[in-house]
Amino acid sequence: MRKAMFEFGRDLKRLFGVDADSKGAWREGLTGGDTSLLELLDLRLLNNEARSADVVAGRIGAKDRGARLLEAAVVWRELARRSGDATALRKGAAQAEAAVKIFEAERRHDALAGARCEQAVLAILGADLFGDEGLIAAASATLARTPADRRTPLCNALAAGLEGRAALADNNVDRALAAVQAYEAPLRALAAAKRVKGGPARLLLADQRAARLELILACAERLKDRALAELAAAEAKTAAGVLDSDFEPLAWARLEGLRGQALVLLGELDGELTHITKGVEAHFAAVDVLSIEHSPMDWARAGAAMGAGLQALGEASTSERAFEQAVSAYDRATQVLKAQPALALRAVVANNRALCLARCAELTADLAVLDAAELAFKSELAAAPGGRDPASWAVAQMNLARLYEARVEITGRDDARLARAGAALASAFDVFSELGLRSLTDLAAQGLQRLKQAQAA
Repeated sequence: MRKAMFEFGRDLKRLFGVDADSKGAWREGLTGGDTSLLELLDLRLLNNEARSADVVAGRIGAKDRGARLLEAAVVWRELARRSGDATALRKGAAQAEAAVKIFEAERRHDALAGARCEQAVLAILGADLFGDEGLIAAASATLARTPADRRTPLCNALAAGLEGRAALADNNVDRALAAVQAYEAPLRALAAAKRVKGGPARLLLADQRAARLELILACAERLKDRALAELAAAEAKTAAGVLDSDFEPLAWARLEGLRGQALVLLGELDGELTHITKGVEAHFAAVDVLSIEHSPMDWARAGAAMGAGLQALGEASTSERAFEQAVSAYDRATQVLKAQPALALRAVVANNRALCLARCAELTADLAVLDAAELAFKSELAAAPGGRDPASWAVAQMNLARLYEARVEITGRDDARLARAGAALASAFDVFSELGLRSLTDLAAQGLQRLKQAQAA
C-alpha cells in the first residue's frame, strides 16, 4: 500500500512536470514537498502528509532543516484551512516560527522573508477562521520585520491585503481602494514567477488574486458601487479561467464562488434577477467540484455562499422556495461547522438560516414554520446545556431571539417576545464575550441594538 502511495506521488509530479529529484525536495509523503499537489489530496491523506513532513523536519541531521520546517508549516496550514482545526493551525505556526529562528541564525535573508510571510499567512487564516482580529495586527507586525529592500512580491501582496482589512475596519473605503491598487505590482511579479516556476507559484497567484477580489467585493458592498461589482465578476472569471477544476479544484471553486458573489451583488444593486440567478449558478458550479471528504471547510464555505445567493434570490423575487433552498444549503454547511463552535462562519450561517426561516413564515403568514423552528432551537438548548458546550448554546439562543423578533414583525403583537429575545441575546452576548468569540459577540450586539430600535418604534 505504501509503495502504491509513493508511485501515486511520482505520477502526480510527472503529470505537473515536476522533477522528483530537484534540489532540496524531501522525498517522503505523496507530494515530495511540492505544494502544488496538496490540492489533490483528501483530508485523510493531507493529514498523513503533514505528519510525514514533521518526520522529515525533525530528523537529526536533516539537510536544510529550516526549509523542511517551512514545508511542514505549509502542509499544516493547508490542513487547518480545510478542517478548521485550531491544533493544526498551531502546529503550522510552531513550525514556521522554528524555521524563522534557523534562518535568522544562518542570516539567510531571502529564506527568512519567506518564513515570515508564512507566519503572516497563518495568522490571517486564524483571523478568518476564528474572527480574531488581533491576529491581523500580529500578521502586520511580522511582515514589518522584513526590511523594504528584502520584501518579496508575496510580502507586498500580503501587506496590501492587511492594509485593506485595516482600512475597512476603520470604515475608510478610500484607503481600502488604495490597497486594492497596491496589489497590482506584486500580482504582476507573481504572474511572472508562475510562468517560470509552474504549479506552486500558480496556486500562490490564484490565492492572492482571490484575496484582492474579496477586498474589491467588500468595497463594492460598502459603496453600493456597480462598477466595482462588475470588475470583481470579470477578474474572478479571468482568474478561474487559467485553472483546471480537475487538478486545482479548491482554488478554482474559491474563485468561481467569488464570481458568484460578485454577480449576486450586481443583481442586488441593479434589481436584476438574471444576475442573481447567474450568481447562484456559479455557486452551484463551485459546490459541484467539492466534497466534504476532500475539504470540509471549502465545502462548508461554498455551501454558505450558495445559501447567501439563494437568500438574495428569495429577497429579490419574494420566493418562498428560494428561502427554503437557502435553509437547505445552510443546513449542509452546518454539518461541518457544528463540530467547530468557535468558527466565525458558523455565526453567519446560523444567523442567516434563522433569517430565512423567518422570511418563509412572513411570506406565507404561516406561524407553524416559526413554531417548528422555535421548538427545534428549544430542544437544542435543552439537549445541550450551556456548561457542556457554551458556544453552541449561545448560538441557539441568538437564533431563538431572531425567531421571536420575526413573530412580532408578522403578527404586530409583542406578547413579551421582544423581552424574551432581549434576554436570549444578552445571555448569548455574555457567553461569546467570555469565550473571546469576537464575530459572534458582534452579531449578538447588533441584535441587541436592533431590538432596542424595535422597542423604541
